[in-house]
Amino acid sequence: MSASLRVITAGQRAEAAASVPASLSQRVGQLQAEAKRLAGEHIDALRANLIQTQQIADEIARGGDAYPPGVRDIARRLGEDCVAKALMIEGIMARL
Repeated sequence: MSASLRVITAGQRAEAAASVPASLSQRVGQLQAEAKRLAGEHIDALRANLIQTQQIADEIARGGDAYPPGVRDIARRLGEDCVAKALMIEGIMARL
């Protein structure tokens, strides 16, 4: 059984050659840059979720008698913590 063959045009060959890094170290550099970009997106998602959690916690903290007093207190403290943590993350990322 033989492997199937396909025809590649000169343009396709040039595109493939351009997309392949010249060296292994360049490929490593590209992968590291991609990992940093993805980490940044992940951090942005964390910050957004902290802000959303803070908003929900504030609603519960101000929810009055519909929520048990212990839950309101935990929500108030959680909301404060989320704001502080989101600001800390923002400060760290601003320094990079």
